[in-house]
Amino acid sequence: MNTQIIIEYLSELSANNNREWYHANKEDYKKANAEFEGLLQALIWEIGKFDSSILHNRPKDLTFKLVRDTRFSHDKSPYNAAFRAHISPEGKLPVPVGYYLMIKPGGQSFLGGGLFADMFKDATKRVRDYLAGNGEEWEKIIHAPEFEQYFTVQGTALKNVPAGYEKEHPQAQYLKYKSWYLEYPVKDEELGDGEAFLAKAAEIFRIMKPFNDYLNRALAGFQMPV
Repeated sequence: MNTQIIIEYLSELSANNNREWYHANKEDYKKANAEFEGLLQALIWEIGKFDSSILHNRPKDLTFKLVRDTRFSHDKSPYNAAFRAHISPEGKLPVPVGYYLMIKPGGQSFLGGGLFADMFKDATKRVRDYLAGNGEEWEKIIHAPEFEQYFTVQGTALKNVPAGYEKEHPQAQYLKYKSWYLEYPVKDEELGDGEAFLAKAAEIFRIMKPFNDYLNRALAGFQMPV
């Protein structure tokens, strides 16, 4: 597994973010993408040792396109110079939540998990309702020493506890959230050794699993909008 090929390609794309360069270097893209899919396959096998629900996935079904939608963006760069994937029981769909990987040279790579989808109001309500009734379990997960060593729960939050929930609830801070996610930053130098990165990523995702499991219990029955 040669992750250096991935880093070199994405660095070049970032420096030459235009359609002419992209199409002139399509073979380099194919090589880098093949390495990324190989990394994903190895990661699926490693995650499968503690979460068998994701083992059926094929790497190519988990990745996101490089092409950006620039219609409503001031940044008109046509490509997102990053390889991204979400590994969950339902592939790359945001629900159920799973294990997210973004490789983006320049100190922007990270391993993630949890619910990133602010726009799904039903998903947000399901998590809030579950959290309101299962606060002790939540606290046990996010304050486990191993968890606290690597993560702080992040998410877009309201200023106040939303209507319908107790303002003095023990988990009031988290009831304000519209999304609940984790990010573990990955330095560029950590990506150079593919085997070492694979082992580290699998360990981070293992520690993340109880958090994902909690959210997926809360999200049971959620249907993605058509």
